[in-house]
Amino acid sequence: MKSTAVRSMRTYAVLPTQAEPLPLAFNMECETGNYHTFCPISCVSWLYQKIEDSFFLVIGTKTCGYFLQNALGVMIFAEPRYAMAELEESDISAQLNDYKELKRLCLQIKEDRQPSVLVWIGTCTTEIIKMDLEGMAPKIEQELGIPIVVARANGLDYAFTQGEDTVLAAMALRCPTEVPPSPTDETNQVTTRPKLVLFGSLPNSVVKELTMELAKYDIEVSGWLPGPRYGDLPTLGENVYVCSVNPFLSRTATTLIRRQKCQFINAPFPIGPDGTRAWIEKICEAISPLSPTLQTQLVNREAQSWEALKPLTDQVQGKSVFLMGDNLLEVSLGRFLTRCGMQVYEVGIPYLDRRFQESELRLFQQTCEQMNMPLPPIVEKPDNYYQIQRIRELAPDLVITGMAHANPLEARGIATKWSVEFTFAQIHGFSNSRTILELITKALTRHSKLALIG
Repeated sequence: MKSTAVRSMRTYAVLPTQAEPLPLAFNMECETGNYHTFCPISCVSWLYQKIEDSFFLVIGTKTCGYFLQNALGVMIFAEPRYAMAELEESDISAQLNDYKELKRLCLQIKEDRQPSVLVWIGTCTTEIIKMDLEGMAPKIEQELGIPIVVARANGLDYAFTQGEDTVLAAMALRCPTEVPPSPTDETNQVTTRPKLVLFGSLPNSVVKELTMELAKYDIEVSGWLPGPRYGDLPTLGENVYVCSVNPFLSRTATTLIRRQKCQFINAPFPIGPDGTRAWIEKICEAISPLSPTLQTQLVNREAQSWEALKPLTDQVQGKSVFLMGDNLLEVSLGRFLTRCGMQVYEVGIPYLDRRFQESELRLFQQTCEQMNMPLPPIVEKPDNYYQIQRIRELAPDLVITGMAHANPLEARGIATKWSVEFTFAQIHGFSNSRTILELITKALTRHSKLALIG
């Protein structure tokens, strides 16, 4: 675990949004307290499994190695496709040749594993000593004949999920670019339908489910970033619409808009039946408007999903929840739990890109009005000390928090749920909404049983 108050110096693009008549009415605050989260290099744990022909090389100190060994140590027996390039004192003091060492390691990896792409993960140390990873990578790539993607997924970010954002932003620059048609080409007169590329790392089963769900409404997905193989990178360009499946990928969206000239669809995220329906509607609105028949079909699909969730929503109806902030999924989870009948006391979040999440925030506001619930305060970069005081005063039925605070809160009689579990669980789409409620109800049931035995 790490605790830091260092603010990232990265900048984000101004993402286009559609004009809305009503402004956001949330009380948004920004505190300056420490935040506790995993290091973003933990993204290696799910990305190396998603991109099956990749190899991740984390360049850092012993501390990074200890973290990976403890967080991902169970996987070492399966010979995972990641390794640690450990920096020692001689490296930090520039007494050794970084280029030769990295070339030697990459050559060994190529011979042993034969990956299609090498991903270098920079850490805090490579940032501090100004190691020129971007300068060395093209030279070694040319000598070894294997693509090398550099991603600085270091601890200067706000949340561990932003490690994936950094890697995908780097990979977006490697995507093939669509060749614009020639003005003299006769086929140029034919209007072509825009292509759709979805970005965000999801299990293959969820990718298939969302792709098939969109196909029901006459929307074809031309590619995913990332795909299961490096060679599956989607083609990008001005005639390509892109849409995110996760709320922590604003840097990737910025790269796709600025560098690849893609059209960005600002939509809520497909978390919960309500979010999934709104996500599909926004995509269809941009690419192929829904016919009345398909619109009715989508409304019925959401209603069926809610009906299937009723046994679980009945258990959480009237309960209260407090989100401390850990993985940037808090706004989406708060919106879905409000729709399930829970009262959200506070939404803490390490970092909030308001333009990137504007559609999600608007849906959250509409949900609160629909459910006749008060709008919860949204606290960016919350101070954990003051959060604990607010939790004591509000006495919520459940606190969704990072692992650093779970046991201390449990010791004080407060039911908790690790927010990291929502990161690794399959929660996207209509059918996977059940997973979220199962995680919530298990935590509430466990706490009530513990209370009975004192």
